[in-house]
Amino acid sequence: MATLTIRMPDDKHERLRQMAKQRHISLNKLMEELSTMAITQFDTEAHFRARAARGSAKRGLELLDKLDHSSGELHG
Repeated sequence: MATLTIRMPDDKHERLRQMAKQRHISLNKLMEELSTMAITQFDTEAHFRARAARGSAKRGLELLDKLDHSSGELHG
């Protein structure tokens, strides 16, 4: 397992620490979960873009728009 050191503003660090506390997990576990979500989102977008390149670009982009819309509902 690798170790990663990052720099961020103190207020952002505090907000992440509070989020982890609210979820009853460590800050390390929270960062692991958030990075997993980011990687999944990145891989999904790459997958749909590859499908769009192989088939109908218009249909692939429509699917990406649909994904963006549903993701916005989860985060909005």
